[in-house]
Amino acid sequence: MNLAYPQPIIAVLVPVIGAIIIRFLDEDQVRERHMVALFSIGIVFLAVASMLPAVLAERVIELRMIEFFEGLGIYFKIDPLGLVFGLVSSTLWVFATVYSIGYMAHEHDQRNYFVFFVLSCSAAMGVAFAGNLFTLYIFYEYLAICTYPLVVHAGTAESVKAGIKYISYSLGGGALVFISIFMIHDLVGTLDFMPGGILGGVAGDSRTLVMIIFILLIAGFGTKAAIMPLHSWLPGAMVAPTPVSALLHAVAIVKAGVFGIARVFFSIFGRELLVDMNMIINILAVFVCFTIIVGSFMAIKQTVLKLRLAYSTIGQLGYITLGVLLLTPAGVLGGLVHIINHAVLKITLFFCAGMIITVTGKKNLDQLHGVGRQLPLTMLAFSIGALGLMGVMPIAGYISKYYILTGSLDAGLPIFAYVILGSTLLNAIYYLPIIVSAFFKEGEFEKQPGYEAPLTMLVPTIALAVAGILFGLFANYTTIPFIEAVLKTIF
Repeated sequence: MNLAYPQPIIAVLVPVIGAIIIRFLDEDQVRERHMVALFSIGIVFLAVASMLPAVLAERVIELRMIEFFEGLGIYFKIDPLGLVFGLVSSTLWVFATVYSIGYMAHEHDQRNYFVFFVLSCSAAMGVAFAGNLFTLYIFYEYLAICTYPLVVHAGTAESVKAGIKYISYSLGGGALVFISIFMIHDLVGTLDFMPGGILGGVAGDSRTLVMIIFILLIAGFGTKAAIMPLHSWLPGAMVAPTPVSALLHAVAIVKAGVFGIARVFFSIFGRELLVDMNMIINILAVFVCFTIIVGSFMAIKQTVLKLRLAYSTIGQLGYITLGVLLLTPAGVLGGLVHIINHAVLKITLFFCAGMIITVTGKKNLDQLHGVGRQLPLTMLAFSIGALGLMGVMPIAGYISKYYILTGSLDAGLPIFAYVILGSTLLNAIYYLPIIVSAFFKEGEFEKQPGYEAPLTMLVPTIALAVAGILFGLFANYTTIPFIEAVLKTIF
């Protein structure tokens, strides 16, 4: 155990300690509860951020915690890919915690909400810093269990039904990963992630088994990544409080899925083996393209704001997976950069939706005509997030799409470029009417005195919208160098 770098343990354990403290606080100790939640998540962010110089300098940060038997145990290892997920998650969790303080002010059972909200951050950090497939599986399931109470928080029949579907899909996907663990361990004797992949040197006579393992892992992680037809849990989970919806769609669950797929590609199989598996990669690409296009069409049909954002997520996640499976430097760069860009822009959109619902009580799109008069900053932030995900310069989303398009051409597969361009048009069809309606149509909304929303909700939202612009304007100094460090371990 390398205790010179205790940050992974801090990132995983501090939220657990914070959750325990919150649980034993009285229900009316609101201020103390908020302080513990903010302090816990803030410590996680600082611990993760402090590892950035060491990882970029290519130092090894690893901790072997428990060895159950040879080749199988709890093992943390921080590499550039894990740090991308860890830093994005911990940063946005800080914003979501502040936002939750305002959003949950008049909600019931706030204590249990914050207990599981903080615990979920611990699980996400374990996913990020897992050094082998077994550890990733353990925290993958831990994340599902911690987020389940948040999905069913409302306690209604609808939320319970959505929660059952959510946990069934999550645990079902996890079961497929669990099966693959023993198959891989039996085949190569280790589960430790490594550049070039664990299975990179497997002999040709085991390739059928390797393909079965690939299908199990992609289906297992693809459930959380909402690859069709494994997506139906995601829209239903919108019954959760808006900060939870934001984390589900922008950070925690769905990103754990695409992160798991990236791990499968580059830490378990490796690029060379994947190139040899060209046929199955092409089949996966068809499913991903189908997800991108159909998810976008389904978003157009939605008349409830949060549901439109939910189906938008299904399509946007496909960009990440498509970029990764192109196996070209530009494509992988675009896919991994989109992990960051989509997270920042989508959480902004959900925060805006939460403020609209909190302040106006309106949820349906046809009720939002003229809402920009009452909530101008909120709808400005919404417009930035929407335009960014459409790929409009100079907001962050354009750079992701540019590199995925380039990667498609580099791979000699222009059909994927057409898919991206077609889905961009669909993005415009389901986002632009919301913006136009909010600012240019007549409705019941008028400018109100004072702040348009609680500052604990408004400030994080505006800050993230500004970050979306900065990540677009200065991508070569922010997100791209970060992801280029990941590419060094792949190519």
